[in-house]
Amino acid sequence: MTDASVQTPDSHHLESGTVALFVIAIAGLSLVIQNITHVRQAMLFLIGVGFGICLLHAMFGFTGGWRMFIRSRNSTGVRAQIFLLALTSILFFPILGGVFEGTSASGAVSPVGYAVLIGAFLFGIGMQLGGGCGSGTLFTMGQGQVDMLLTLLFFIVGATIGSSHLSWWHELGDVGTISLITSYGWVPALLMTFTGLLILYLLAVFLDKRRNQHLQPVFVPVPREKIIPNLIFGKWPLWWAVLGLAIFNLLTMLTAGHPWSITFAFSLWGTKFWSAIGGDISSWSYWQLSYPDHALNSSVLLDNTSVMDFGLILGAGLAAALAGRFAPAAKMTTNKWAAVIIGGLLLGYGARLAFGCNIGALLAGISSGSVHGWLWLVSAFIGNIVGTRVRVVIGLDKPY
Repeated sequence: MTDASVQTPDSHHLESGTVALFVIAIAGLSLVIQNITHVRQAMLFLIGVGFGICLLHAMFGFTGGWRMFIRSRNSTGVRAQIFLLALTSILFFPILGGVFEGTSASGAVSPVGYAVLIGAFLFGIGMQLGGGCGSGTLFTMGQGQVDMLLTLLFFIVGATIGSSHLSWWHELGDVGTISLITSYGWVPALLMTFTGLLILYLLAVFLDKRRNQHLQPVFVPVPREKIIPNLIFGKWPLWWAVLGLAIFNLLTMLTAGHPWSITFAFSLWGTKFWSAIGGDISSWSYWQLSYPDHALNSSVLLDNTSVMDFGLILGAGLAAALAGRFAPAAKMTTNKWAAVIIGGLLLGYGARLAFGCNIGALLAGISSGSVHGWLWLVSAFIGNIVGTRVRVVIGLDKPY
């Protein structure tokens, strides 16, 4: 669930011309990527398309789900996210635990320190002001929402500035990386992760039931005759998105050798642009590290995150056109403009400090057995509480 209003998809409103344009763009860019790079990059691009379709057809996101829970204790979106974390962990832990010989993959394991704590908090505020998270910004922009394009632009600016300051934040200190899988083995680590997720689930259900009369189900059955139409034209139940996102994340792990991530590309694009117009990045130590340096001096089509982001945007656009809700009208007030700009900056800056966003740090981190993912979750949620209250103060939402 994101800021975008959920409309009922209707195949009669299918925008055939727009659908054709997106199909041509997806097919054309996949061929270009394959010819310029290699088949693996084209596969990652198409996996990104799959992510975009899943997200748009279910309107699955973190920002709206968290705001609904904060404002009204409606836990539907939050519970769907917990199921996604659990399912992805089931798929990832055996792989990262070395169960399958010959499978080379690494998890999203990052240091636990002040950078994550502060970065995730800033990102959480930015989620509510900017109207989206990492994945939410991309798929709603793919839908044609003008305000999210502005959020993305300042997301990129914030991520670029964050990469220039990253070494200073790291100097504040951390306790190093803490991997549950490395420390305890993948089975105990999975049980520990499930215990944490179960506690969150029970807490969400308790708070929801205490406030609301009825608990809205996540697993909503779909009549057999509507399965194919809904699959193509949208109106997905949240559990379809949970399954789809977990499967595509597994495909990402097997193809790229690491979990799905989003925001590294934003700092890469911004730094490339800044360098291209004559900006001095010689003192930015982050870009002197092995992988960032290689990415900075190579085509963006060789960067896994970039090609998947491109695919996600186009996949969401295709799904929106199929659902008949491409380019929805957006009312932009002065307060909305200011919120989007500030929110985008906080999203980008916070994501760079915290080693990723709700996808690259939260989903990938927890499903990789990394403790930094849990720290990100707590800190970002507190930031969302602050951001939700700020939305009320500046008149974007009614008091609650």
